[in-house]
Amino acid sequence: MTLIYTDPVFGRHKTPPGHPECAERFAVAERALAHPKFEPLPRRTAAPAPDAAITAVHPAGYLAKLDALVPEHGLVAVDADTSMGPSTMQAARVASGALMAATDALFAGEDKNAFVIGRPPGHHAEHNRAMGFCFLNHVAIAARHAQRAHGVGRVAIVDFDVHHGNGTQDIFWDDASVLYISTHQSPLYPGTGEANERGVGNILNVPLPPGTSSSLYRTLFDGAVMPALNAFEPEFLILSAGFDAHEDDPLGGIRLTDDDFVWITQRILEVADRCCGGRVVSSLEGGYDLAALGRCVAAHVSELMSA
Repeated sequence: MTLIYTDPVFGRHKTPPGHPECAERFAVAERALAHPKFEPLPRRTAAPAPDAAITAVHPAGYLAKLDALVPEHGLVAVDADTSMGPSTMQAARVASGALMAATDALFAGEDKNAFVIGRPPGHHAEHNRAMGFCFLNHVAIAARHAQRAHGVGRVAIVDFDVHHGNGTQDIFWDDASVLYISTHQSPLYPGTGEANERGVGNILNVPLPPGTSSSLYRTLFDGAVMPALNAFEPEFLILSAGFDAHEDDPLGGIRLTDDDFVWITQRILEVADRCCGGRVVSSLEGGYDLAALGRCVAAHVSELMSA
C-alpha cells in the first residue's frame, strides 16, 4: 500500500487570480486519488513541522521573518511571483510536517512509500530565501529529519520537476551525505542547474534543452541518473515530484507524456527496492496543466502502490 498525506489547509493557501500555482491544483490531485482504485490507500493528516525541524534547514531569523509577513487578510507579495496569504505559512508547515510524518511511518515499517499532496511547493526555497512559489523546502526538512531522527546516513533526493530545484541544491551544496539529482529544462527559471554545478560531488544536474522528447529524456535518465543513484546506494529516497515537464504544461517546454512519469517512477522504485527497503517519500511540486496534473498524479501513485 501507499500512504497518502493530505490536509484541507493545502487548499486554503491562496495565490493571485490567474496564478498557475492555484488551489485548484490541490483539488485536482484530490479528485484524481478519489478514484475507486485508490480507496484502499490510507489517508493521513499531519501536525505542522515544529520550529526545531524547520530551523535544521532554514535559519531561525528567516522563519521569523516569514511568520511576521503573514497577513490577516488578502495577499502579501514576497517576490514577483510568490505571494503569501493568511493560511500560507500554516499550509507550508503542514506540508513539511507531512513529509516528516511519512518518513516516520516508513521507518516504523507501516508501509513502503508515501505521497504528500502538499501546497505550497518547496524546492525553490533556499536556506534563507522564499521564491518560485515556495517558502519552506519540504524535501530538505524531511531529509534532515530522516538523518536526525532515524540515523540515516545517505539520503538521495530526485527532482524531476521541469524547473531546477535551486533551493534544495543551495541547502545541500556542501553536504556529501545528501545526493541531489535534478532533471530540468535549461534555459528556464530560475536560471540555475548547469551540469558544472556539482557541490562537493553530491549534486547531479541534468539540464534538458527545450523540446526534449520522451526518448531523449529516458536515454539521459538511464545514462546519468540511474548510475549516480546506484553508486550512492541511498538509505532513503525522497522525490520532488513535479509534473510540469509534461508536454501539455504551460510553464515548460519538455515533451514528456503520462507514460514517462510511470517509467520514471518505476526506475526510481528499482533503486529503492535494491538499496533502502523500498522506502520512498514523494512530495508534489509543480504541474500546472490541471488535466495533465490529475492524470500524472494518478499514474505516479498507481506505480507507488504496485511497489
